[in-house]
Amino acid sequence: DFSVLRVLWLLSVFGTVLPLDGGMLFPQESSFREVKELNGLWDFRADGSPNRNEGFEKAWYKRRLTETGPVIEMPVPASYNDITQDPTLRDFIGWVWYEREVFVPARWISDEGTRVVLRVGSAHYYSIVWVNGEKVTEHEGGHLPFEAEISSLIRKEPTKPCRITIAVNNTLTLETLPPGTIQYMNDSSRYPDGFFVQNIDFDFFNYAGIHRSVLLYTTPKVHVDDISVETNFMDNTGLVRYKVSVQGGFNNTLNITLMDKDGHFVASSTGSSGGLKVVDVKLWWPYLMHENPGYLYSMKVRQHTSTYEDEYTLPVGIRTINVTNTQFLINNKPFYFHGVNKHEDSDIRGRGFDWPLIVKDFNLMKWLGVNSFRTSHYPYAEEILQMCDRHGIVVIDECPGVGIKDIRSFRNASLSHHLVVMDELVRRDKNHPSVVMWSVANEPASEMPPAEFYFKTLIEHTKALDQTRPVTYVTIAAADMDKGGPYVDVVCANSYFAWYFDQGRLDIIPLQLSTHFENWYRKYQRPIIQSEYGADAVPGLHMDPPMMFTEEYQNALLQSYHDVFDQKRNQYFVGELIWNFADFMTSQGIYRVVGNKKGIFTRQRQPKAAAFLLRKRYWRLANETGRLLPD
Repeated sequence: DFSVLRVLWLLSVFGTVLPLDGGMLFPQESSFREVKELNGLWDFRADGSPNRNEGFEKAWYKRRLTETGPVIEMPVPASYNDITQDPTLRDFIGWVWYEREVFVPARWISDEGTRVVLRVGSAHYYSIVWVNGEKVTEHEGGHLPFEAEISSLIRKEPTKPCRITIAVNNTLTLETLPPGTIQYMNDSSRYPDGFFVQNIDFDFFNYAGIHRSVLLYTTPKVHVDDISVETNFMDNTGLVRYKVSVQGGFNNTLNITLMDKDGHFVASSTGSSGGLKVVDVKLWWPYLMHENPGYLYSMKVRQHTSTYEDEYTLPVGIRTINVTNTQFLINNKPFYFHGVNKHEDSDIRGRGFDWPLIVKDFNLMKWLGVNSFRTSHYPYAEEILQMCDRHGIVVIDECPGVGIKDIRSFRNASLSHHLVVMDELVRRDKNHPSVVMWSVANEPASEMPPAEFYFKTLIEHTKALDQTRPVTYVTIAAADMDKGGPYVDVVCANSYFAWYFDQGRLDIIPLQLSTHFENWYRKYQRPIIQSEYGADAVPGLHMDPPMMFTEEYQNALLQSYHDVFDQKRNQYFVGELIWNFADFMTSQGIYRVVGNKKGIFTRQRQPKAAAFLLRKRYWRLANETGRLLPD
């Protein structure tokens, strides 16, 4: 059988692409679990040696980092690039070292039935972790969590503080995601010995460091390791199918209880898999599509043996996703994406997690009338998705597959890693009702010969991981989809007419955009989302008639796009996502004046004229598609 042979061949070539071992539930406190944040100031040292390898050659992890040489204080979470006045650190490529000593609560150490786990929310790009000088884990990839159980290590010397050392390397290669290349400059008349640069094919700054929280958390030795839910409904009855994995022991009893938003009992079951019937179900609806958006039930999973008890509570939104040739359906109702693309990016902290910024962004999105966004161009923090669940903001969840332009990045090693990243992404985000679609890449060079097998394999793999959500990748032109287009469920298309091409010619947008839409739909017969469009605008720069880089030009370009969107909305066009929500930092170059200025807000979250244009449009769309009154 050819299909069997193909699976065996895939497993032989991509030996690492196997089901992940264990779950990655977001840490939470309960009667049986505790969480200790390790955020704050860490000791920090960049390895500036010519080969960037002195830290390993001299085993910095075996003693306090302060004993290896000069260190500075570095906040966690944060990118390290913009924290100091040192320009070499801002553009540093290679290994940097973090360290912190913490005291572990005595009860965690004395109770042999307690697991202690060290978790890193994300660190860019490659990380190695030691505890008291012993390596506990390593991880490739800059945007997803990783963890290690450290119970036995901390019990070796129970009275001493726990020394955690994390080495992080931001070097990008042809096999990383996103990819890059290191180029050595060997002209000794122009460059010093050993001079090199990191080349990238993506338009945002390659921020690095520990970007999300570092935690210690506990579970009982026998514990709930993973939960998967799928939801459906018929008429006014909902169904929650669940599967629970328990690790650490056997002969355990599982009790599942579903509660409504007010804490009232809804349904219950027992066993590691089953279904919960929900009478008079309250569906999870997107923001502005229903008067009660983001409704969440709580599914309490309680396991116990004769010795151990554990409990984990998972928020559950009951909703369905379906795609036809012309529509994107949420709960069997046509859904129209009116949203934004974003970046995890801000002054000083770079890509570091920051609650005030996140809450501000959500307030701005709701003020705009945004009902959706794409996690361009990498997975965002889990806390952001949790807020989307609660507020009803729909998410296209994108992996870091951006900048895949070199034919060598379509080789087996790259595909193997890409498949693992999708495994990790789906494992982390599979239960979020806000996540309605997976995006496996952004603007890859998918017209290249190896791309068809690459993306067919990638998309089929992702669909096998999650059969409840559509899969896409984001293209920049119709030709780009020739190799991978037949396999996507929704066409997500980026275009920048009258900006990167035919600069200043706003008059050609209607013809070119309409032609592209017609060509895409004729070829693929899939619903289309305009996943990026926009123009740079320097805040405060004005000119009429409009000229490029002025606020007037940004407004006029958006309006020209909107006119075409409105012509196609009742046919096969199902969404529009502006590029970008806010200005963001990029590498230095002659095409960027301190970053990308396509935001409708400045990097400091102040509105440009386009923000008011978009707000007026989005509230009008909300009133038309969601039948709600404007705010």
